[in-house]
Amino acid sequence: MTDDTTLERRRFVQATTAAGASLLLAGCSGGGGDGGDGSDGSDGSDGSDGSDGSDGSDGSDGGSGSDVEYLGEEPDYGGWFDGANNYEQTVDATGQDEVTVEVGAGDGLSFGPAAVAVSAGTTVVWEWTGNGGGHNVSAESGDFESETIQEEGHTFEYTFEETGIQKYVCTPHASVGMKGAVVVQ
Repeated sequence: MTDDTTLERRRFVQATTAAGASLLLAGCSGGGGDGGDGSDGSDGSDGSDGSDGSDGSDGSDGGSGSDVEYLGEEPDYGGWFDGANNYEQTVDATGQDEVTVEVGAGDGLSFGPAAVAVSAGTTVVWEWTGNGGGHNVSAESGDFESETIQEEGHTFEYTFEETGIQKYVCTPHASVGMKGAVVVQ
């Protein structure tokens, strides 16, 4: 098999896995405009949880599914994502107080999303899927580092106060491209 075929197969598997996970998460997120938050929508709203996008966000709860918005202009990562798994574009999650990134996403050796933009003061929560073996989250700058865990549902969080790009890696899987970045605006 050629490298191009392998790369295309990996992208297909990652894309279909991400789509399946998005559908699963969308079904579990609740609310969703049915008035499930106690609102019946009689106030002129759609009865959802208040995420109508009027704050400039896409109104989603974390950027899953077809509601994913991307930055208009990609940051310069200085080659950080060369050879990385699961990176295509930077997800725009600015304006949210908390953002979740999956650890062990896709093929089990990816962060999902690999790159996310947040506002200063946002807490990023990394949540382990239980796939791909033991993972950690380790900032290239040394500002944060989690322990290496395999357990599904384990979380690690960090609040980003300063603007800039924070690059991070799963230390045990860095050589196979398990890299991520948080762009703080």
